[in-house]
Amino acid sequence: MSKAAVLGKTSKADLPKALFGEPFHQSLVHESARADLAARRRGTASTLTRAEVSMTTAKAWRQKGTGRARAGALSVPNRTGGGVAFGPKPRRYGVKVNRKARRKAMRAALSVHAERGSVALIDAAAFETPSTKAAAEALEQWGAARPTLVVLAAEEIGVLKSFRNIARVSIAEVGAIGVADLIGAASIAISETALKALQERLG
Repeated sequence: MSKAAVLGKTSKADLPKALFGEPFHQSLVHESARADLAARRRGTASTLTRAEVSMTTAKAWRQKGTGRARAGALSVPNRTGGGVAFGPKPRRYGVKVNRKARRKAMRAALSVHAERGSVALIDAAAFETPSTKAAAEALEQWGAARPTLVVLAAEEIGVLKSFRNIARVSIAEVGAIGVADLIGAASIAISETALKALQERLG
């Protein structure tokens, strides 16, 4: 069973094997991370087609007798001010990943951190009174690489205020984290309440 440092204490705690004992599945982790990042795309890019540009529909000049190449509407894509051919339109970029596969990928990402020793638990009671100094000292004492992802439950406001202003430390609510967040962080710190929520979510 893997052990992890406890921020705010000098002791170490056991990590649940059900959550941190999953073998690494590269294809599943890649698929889930890709789906996470795709779902975050806004998909609001939009261009005007030749039917949508504000331009006259009249023929540019007569067909014959001018000495110039024949031309029709000026809204064609190859003319300045014309519409865009095959341009982007608002769409969703989400990719479906099966629930069991996503859960397995999450456990695999957590297990990699456990193997590397880059996961720690947070004693929320030690940060009931918000203190950025205490949080920074706890991270320094732990000595993990940055960037660090701090995973908290929604009600842990004191811990949130303690860690939110530290450089290269990001805060995430436990219900909102994905595989991309876990593999994008060099180290992760999880509160005990958030750990229980993760067990319920990924068990």
